[in-house]
Amino acid sequence: MMLIVGLGSFLGGILRYVLAFLIHYRIQVVFPLGTFLVNIIGCFVIGILFALSERTAISFEWRLFFATGICGGFTTFSAFSLETMTLMRNDQLLYAGLFVALSVILGLASTFIGYTLCK
Repeated sequence: MMLIVGLGSFLGGILRYVLAFLIHYRIQVVFPLGTFLVNIIGCFVIGILFALSERTAISFEWRLFFATGICGGFTTFSAFSLETMTLMRNDQLLYAGLFVALSVILGLASTFIGYTLCK
C-alpha cells in the first residue's frame, strides 16, 4: 500500500511543480496563483474520484493511488500556509485574506462540482 501511495504522491508532486512553475512563469503577480490553482484543480479532481468510487467498482488500491497519492501529492497545504504567511509578513493583508478565503470557498465548491458532475 505504501508503494502505491508513494508512486501516486511522486507523480502528483511532479505535476504540481510543473503546473505551479508554468503558471508563476507566465503570470507574475503578488497573489500565489500557482498554488491556488493547483489546489482548486486538486479539489475538483478528488470530487470526481469520490463520485466515481460511489458508482463504479474502483478498487481500494486505485482509490489510494489516485486520491491519497496523486491528489495528496498534487495539492499542498504547507505551501498554502507558507505563502499566506509570506503575504502577511510583506503587509499584503488583502491578498492574504483573499488567498485564504478563496482557497477554502472555491476548494469546497470545486470538490462539490466535481462530485456533482460525476454522480
